[in-house]
Amino acid sequence: MQADLRTGAGRPAEGSIVATRRQLDHPVLLRNGEVDDLDAVLSIMNSAFSPSFGEAWTRSQCAGILPMSGVSLTIAETQQGPAGFSLVRSIADEAELLLLAVAADEQRRGIGQALLDYFIDTARSQGARKLHLEVRDGNPAVGLYRGAGFVPAGRRRNYYHGPQGEAFDAVTLMLAD
Repeated sequence: MQADLRTGAGRPAEGSIVATRRQLDHPVLLRNGEVDDLDAVLSIMNSAFSPSFGEAWTRSQCAGILPMSGVSLTIAETQQGPAGFSLVRSIADEAELLLLAVAADEQRRGIGQALLDYFIDTARSQGARKLHLEVRDGNPAVGLYRGAGFVPAGRRRNYYHGPQGEAFDAVTLMLAD
């Protein structure tokens, strides 16, 4: 599914959505991703996640999960190319946001919000009653998730590991209907 998220983009074509929760300052297209997008995904992840915290996934982790049942990749593109992505896993009446990243030079422009809104809307339309995610404690994205209604559900102590052996907690968040 593709989504043209330009403000005032007009009536959406069948099979597309228009962002309504946030005004974007430039055109963004959400499209289904695939294995061919892994170079862009890794580039975005390396730009978005500091290596100090150990949050980024490896190519083999991403490639290994993509073919699994219930897993989907969404790419956010601007006129300059891929600017963000989300990786989601759904099973039964639950959905988990595995990764969401926006390139450093594209952050704070509504792309992360658009990807999060798309995750929530798509999961709900597919029957998910509980949505989950985990995020490093102290990551500024916690505010984005809390603003969307996610609430703390738990903590995973020493979940993320930096290159010097530092350990950081993960906060698990949940959105239930």
